[in-house]
Amino acid sequence: MSLPEVKLSDPKALRGYAHPLRMALIGLLRQQGPMTATQAAERLGESVPNCSFHLRQLAKYGLAERAPGADARERPWRATALNTSWDDASDDPQMRAAVDELSAVQLALYVRKAEDFLSRRAEESTAWRAVTGFADRPVYVTVDEMAALRARIDALLTEYDDRIADPAKRPAGSRKVSLIHLALLADARDLGEQEADR
Repeated sequence: MSLPEVKLSDPKALRGYAHPLRMALIGLLRQQGPMTATQAAERLGESVPNCSFHLRQLAKYGLAERAPGADARERPWRATALNTSWDDASDDPQMRAAVDELSAVQLALYVRKAEDFLSRRAEESTAWRAVTGFADRPVYVTVDEMAALRARIDALLTEYDDRIADPAKRPAGSRKVSLIHLALLADARDLGEQEADR
C-alpha cells in the first residue's frame, strides 16, 4: 500500500512547510485525525490564534483542509495526506535553498525527538531498548547503488503503511517507532586522495 502523499514542488510551499509548529500540526492531524485549532493548541501547548494561523498557512500549501464538524460552530482541520515529499534533485538555486531550509528544520525536530527518547529510554522495557536506539554504518556505494538501496528500504517500510492509515490493523503490543533516515555523504575533503579520486 502506498500512503496518500502531497508533493511540494514550489520553493514558496517548501518554505511554508519549513516551520516547527506547522510540522507538529501536520503530524498531530495525521496521527490523531481531524481536530479544531483549539484542540490542537491544547495538545501542543500553543495558543489557539497561533495554531489557527498556521493551520490556515498549511491549507494555503495544500497540506491541511477543513473537515466536516459535529455542528456549525465546530471547525476542525484534517491533513490532506499521510505523507509529504519533495524533489531534492533540482539545480534551481531557489529550490535548493528552500529544500536546505526545510531540511534544517527537520533535522532540529529529529534531534529533539532523539533527545526526548534518550531522556526516557531507561523507563522502557529491556525488549524495546534492545531493538531501538542509535547506530550508524558507513557504506561505499555508487549513486545508482544508493538509489537502489533507498528503494529497497522504502519497499520494506511500505509493508507497514496500512497500519498508519488503519489502527485496527496494528497488532497487539505494537507501538509507533520513528525510523529517521539520514543518508549523509562524506565530505570529499575528509577522504584520502585515493578515495576522493574514485
